[in-house]
Amino acid sequence: MRTIDWIDGHIELIDQTKLPGELVVRKVSDLDELIDDIKRLAVRGAPALGVSGGLGVALVAQQGLTGSELEEAAHRLANARPTAVNLSWGVKRVMQYASEGKERILEEALKIRDEDIASCYSMGQYGADLMEELLGEGQHSVMTVCNTGGLACVERGTALGVIQTMFERGTLKEALPVETRPLLQGSRLTAWELQQMGAPYRLIVDSAGPFLLRRGFAQAFFAGADRIAANGDTGVCQVVCV
Repeated sequence: MRTIDWIDGHIELIDQTKLPGELVVRKVSDLDELIDDIKRLAVRGAPALGVSGGLGVALVAQQGLTGSELEEAAHRLANARPTAVNLSWGVKRVMQYASEGKERILEEALKIRDEDIASCYSMGQYGADLMEELLGEGQHSVMTVCNTGGLACVERGTALGVIQTMFERGTLKEALPVETRPLLQGSRLTAWELQQMGAPYRLIVDSAGPFLLRRGFAQAFFAGADRIAANGDTGVCQVVCV
């Protein structure tokens, strides 16, 4: 199941505020609904928000908005989460084609979705290959923070996508997600995703992370990175082998 998608002229997304207790898929056919979903974190994660931006513009374009009305709707959507760089990026990318009509806008929005899916699959392969190169053969335990799985993207995910690929290859001994305060994305979302894929995991409290790493309970630590500069600088470290 995809976190966010375009189905029969509307957006469908998993309401992440309901997890892990209930899996609710929302059908969104109104821009105000989508903006509210973004603000209340029903849809979250940098890649998923980029897709939301593109599909949101496509939604109102399909409903007949053009010209200044379309620009105003795009502005409102891009500013639904001012700190979410991917959201405004997705909006701006599809708005480049506003003059070419609604079908061209939708085409570009779907391209953003498909590119994200392909990137996540590729990252999983490269990441799992890197772990084998750095850690050697056999099974390895990995600690991860926040939520970087399919719920933060469209499918599979970034850092958690690497863990999923390791699990599918038989090289994952155990995943150790930390709860991630204050919104508990680790315990509410990452643990749920690991359970869905059938991977072995143990949820730990945030404060136990350094203690367990120090004592060798995990051989690598995975976290997401919103932005990576051309020189390799990141706001958050992606992969650290210990």
